[in-house]
Amino acid sequence: MNTRLPTYFISHGGGPWPWIPEMAAEFAPLAESLARMPEEIATRPKAVLMISGHWEGNEYAVMSSPRPPMVYDYYNFPPHTYEISYPAPGAPDLAEEIAQLISDAGLPTRLDAAQGFDHGTFVPMAVMYPKADVPLLQVSMRESYDPAEHFALGRALAPLRDQGVLIVGSGLSFHNLRLFNPSAKEPSEKFDAWLGEVLKRSPTERTAQLLDWEQGPFARVCHKEEDHLVPLFVALGAAEADAASRVYHQENIRGGVTASSYRFG
Repeated sequence: MNTRLPTYFISHGGGPWPWIPEMAAEFAPLAESLARMPEEIATRPKAVLMISGHWEGNEYAVMSSPRPPMVYDYYNFPPHTYEISYPAPGAPDLAEEIAQLISDAGLPTRLDAAQGFDHGTFVPMAVMYPKADVPLLQVSMRESYDPAEHFALGRALAPLRDQGVLIVGSGLSFHNLRLFNPSAKEPSEKFDAWLGEVLKRSPTERTAQLLDWEQGPFARVCHKEEDHLVPLFVALGAAEADAASRVYHQENIRGGVTASSYRFG
């Protein structure tokens, strides 16, 4: 495959939303954007590599199971949402290659044969590739959340784009669970607008501003902990010279939240 694939930073919505009718209705614009992704890349990827806001550790762990299990890492949802199956195959050979790329970049890594698909991964994938027929694996974040290091991770992963691997950072441009209500309106609106403006800038300026992302308006209100923003650094690090396109934007989620998703390249 000679086509260089884009990378994405996507919102993955709230919990197992596609399986809950009222939530699915609210997130219909998100579903539309996720369902468009296979058309946008115009080719069947060799695999999808997700960096989810729901997996972190001391090292950059690489999922290596040939059949990863499910991780139901959400709470107080209906019983049927703990029986969801997304039986996509893993990619153990690719996992070894990815771990080598990370190691060669001087970053700590390991293979993890036990980790399963968390909801930051299986939820969007169930909309993107509902047949679960595209190999899927994850790389964890490092729990330091260091922006420069996660940009470096993205740069290490960049060669995969020329091998037909779709790199997706899965998080949210706003993630403060205590403010998923009308009080999120001003903070999420202003931070989302700032992020959109930053992503339009030249690669050098864009990277510099995101390394210092706490300068953004209401940054620490929108991201009390930045686990859902860090996947952006990886997706952008893997496509650092490429233009950004906003592929999803929604306002007044849960009565107040503004959120966006982006494609790079």
